[in-house]
Formats: sequence, structure tokens, C-alpha cells
Amino acid sequence: MSSPHLSSTSYAVLGLLGVQPWSTYELTRQMDRSLGRMWPRAASKLYEEPKKLVAHGFAAAETETVGRRPRTVYSITDDGRAALARWLAEPGEGPVLEFEGLVKLGFAEHGTREDALRTVAAARAWAAERNVVNEEAARDYAAGAGPYQHRAAQGMIAGAFFTDLYAMVARWADWAEEQIETWPEDPGEATADPRALEEIARRANW
Repeated sequence: MSSPHLSSTSYAVLGLLGVQPWSTYELTRQMDRSLGRMWPRAASKLYEEPKKLVAHGFAAAETETVGRRPRTVYSITDDGRAALARWLAEPGEGPVLEFEGLVKLGFAEHGTREDALRTVAAARAWAAERNVVNEEAARDYAAGAGPYQHRAAQGMIAGAFFTDLYAMVARWADWAEEQIETWPEDPGEATADPRALEEIARRANW
């Protein structure tokens, strides 16, 4: 069976169904918990994805009753596993960066030095906040107590990426703060530190 054109979000949902059956509510929560950092998508869109997979024969739907309320639970089919395997056989695209603070710093000469320092501080706070949950999860898995511990080998690949990302943003923020603190009040009059430029060029040669 050939695969229809599905979005990466569709295949991400299919991958979650490959772990176990889920209701759409459970899928949305699991998508946010396990994939939200690398593939954020609006919950409203995720509610449509399982239906699309059913229409293509990649998932099956079964209605259950929880208390007095019915709910639909989706599970992956054999055709769905085959389609997921075909998708996984193709290398994925690289990361796409979206960092508003970096855009603002790129035009810092139109603001003040304090504006730039606040933007850098916000980036550091973002990294620290995100790393709280990240560190808790890392310690849980290292202790053998993480959710879906049997999938720790797969999860630690992404976990290492985000651990390094948050640490990198924090280190960069410390460095950027040091640089910006040497600027005059009008960032338009700032000059680049030649030694910093040379160090960036050296690090770029990896």
C-alpha cells in the first residue's frame, strides 16, 4: 500500500499510536509532553489527525464509555506501522530556529542598552525554566523511573539535544550580557570587540 501525502504531524501522531492506543485527549497531552519541545502544534489541529489516519487505513477507531461519557480510542494498524516505517526510512530535515529575542538584538541600535540586556536576561530565564523539567526527567530516566522507561534509549537522544540546547542558551546569554554591558547607552555607537570576533571565527571552524 503506497503512502498518501501526510504531514510530519500526522506521522508524529502515528508514532505515538505505535507506542499504545490513545484517545484524542490523551494524544494531545502526550504530544505536548513528549514532542512539544521539538514539534509544537496547536491542540485543535491534533484532534483532526487521528481521523485522517483512520481515513487512510493507518489507524483504527473504537468507541468506549468512561462513566457516562463516550470516548474514541485510536490504535495503529499494520498498514500504519508499514507507513510509519517508510517515513522513518527517509532522513528528517534539520532544525528551524525561531528566536524573537535574537531578532530584537539584531536591531539593538534602534533601542537602548538596557533593552538589549533585558532581552538577554529573558533568554537566560527561558533556558533555566525549561531545564527544570528537563533535569527532573533526566534524573528520573537515569534512575530507571521515567514514564515509558522501556523507550529510554529513544528518548535520551532528544533529551541530550535539549540538555545541550538549554545549556548553550544560558552560556550564550552570559557571554552576550558581558558584551552588551561594555556598550554605550546608545547601542548604535557600540563597536565589536576584535578578540570576540576572532574567537567566534575560531569556533566556527569545527
